[in-house]
Amino acid sequence: MSVAGNYDHYHRNSSHSSGSSGGGPRAERCACCVRTMKWFPVLFIVAVIAWSYYAFVVQLTFFTVTGVLQRILFLLFYHLILVMFLWSYYRTVFTDIGRVPARFRVPRSELDRLLRAQSEDEQKQILEAFAKQLPIVTRTLNASVRFCEKCRLIKPDRAHHCSVCGVCVLKLDHHCPWVNNCINFTNYKFFILFLGYALVYCLYVAFSTVMYMELIWSASGREGKIDGRFHILFLFFVSLMFAISLVSLFGYHVYLVLLNRTTLESFRTPIFRYGGPDKNGFSLGKMNNFQEVFGDNRKLWFVPVYTSVGDGVSYPVRCYDEDAESLLSGELAPSNGHMGGRNGGQHRNNHYHHANNRSTILHVNEEGGDDDDDEDNEYETTVFSHSANLLH
Repeated sequence: MSVAGNYDHYHRNSSHSSGSSGGGPRAERCACCVRTMKWFPVLFIVAVIAWSYYAFVVQLTFFTVTGVLQRILFLLFYHLILVMFLWSYYRTVFTDIGRVPARFRVPRSELDRLLRAQSEDEQKQILEAFAKQLPIVTRTLNASVRFCEKCRLIKPDRAHHCSVCGVCVLKLDHHCPWVNNCINFTNYKFFILFLGYALVYCLYVAFSTVMYMELIWSASGREGKIDGRFHILFLFFVSLMFAISLVSLFGYHVYLVLLNRTTLESFRTPIFRYGGPDKNGFSLGKMNNFQEVFGDNRKLWFVPVYTSVGDGVSYPVRCYDEDAESLLSGELAPSNGHMGGRNGGQHRNNHYHHANNRSTILHVNEEGGDDDDDEDNEYETTVFSHSANLLH
């Protein structure tokens, strides 16, 4: 389907929806109900944490543990882990998604030209001419510029459209129902820390309760232990169940961080303007990949404060043989734009510094085209499967 056809369809739908929404309180009520229901998974997680707090602190620590020093140590380590866990979860849930800057939005005049274009090649030329001043190096399967027909903008590298949020999101990993938010450039570090501290929390609770299982189920005991033992028993099995799920999910995302790859990119290999498909195209080495998400300050790596490197729009990529690419493409390859290198953090820092000054923007002169939204939707709508299945 052509860009003009999709844009025309979008324009008609927008006009129809805007005309009908004015007198549609019913539609507004339905939308409000949908927004409310999206918070149910978050409320469920909060309720489980609140119950686990009661079971661990009250039933286990105060009613079961007898030693004063042991109580103090149990409560000290428990609350330390709990604070980091809740802090990371809060930042993951309430951090705003990374939105595409305004300069990537195709102006109305260019959209009208797309609508009047006589062929898809002409549409591709229009988009390519607009995108040549933008710092993008990825393309679609047919080597055209990635264009979002819903948001009417050129997609930055690693950005995708989220059908749940209804916007294009910078470095979209997936939309997670358990946090009611997109996991993306702005909160990816918080999401990793949330998974890590949640795993530590579950393991700590499980190992703390298993030591008292025999004592809890013995015939002798203080008053109240018989009722409380069921809370502690369920606490052990629930924490163990969540720990098993979190091990695989946390391990998978650590693996992705070390490869500098998102969940979407693991399912669909990014295609580069120079070099073609390359799953490791953004990988700069494990340490550089880690620092791109967690920052350069080692003291803040495991603290849920924002330290990620870059602006979410442009990313350094692996070095390639420029002479070979120049011969293959018939033109001079860029000498320093978007080149990351594998020689440590200096290349990465230099790239982000120059990218912010707009001095290393990659100019693309080859004819490209529109992004195929029908093809993207299979991967870019919402990737619930991995996260949701592991946490169910």
